[in-house]
Amino acid sequence: MPEYLLYFNQQWVGDHTEEWFRGRGPLAMAVVNEMKAAGVYVFAGGLEEEDGPVYSADPTGGTVVITDGPYVETKEFLGGFAVVDVADDEAATMWAGKIAEACGWPHEVRRFKPQPRVE
Repeated sequence: MPEYLLYFNQQWVGDHTEEWFRGRGPLAMAVVNEMKAAGVYVFAGGLEEEDGPVYSADPTGGTVVITDGPYVETKEFLGGFAVVDVADDEAATMWAGKIAEACGWPHEVRRFKPQPRVE
């Protein structure tokens, strides 16, 4: 079965009260638990916001250079994601809809390329 990335950029979250966010946590965890019970859950997590560490690894100069900060300066950054292993696009979008509704902000869905077979 293909794996899908369900994700959101932090900027899509919007401004909400702390109370609003506390109310969303249990809803999102209920969807994660539903994913686990359905056997489609691979991994999920929220990323640290602006204060969290960000590093870049750049091999283009012949040696790998590690620097602080994002490789490309951008206003958008990944806020959180889930990886699900489901039968098709329809199932992936169904789970994205559930998690988006629970969180209260949009999510995107991307299918991972198939893993190459090692013989």
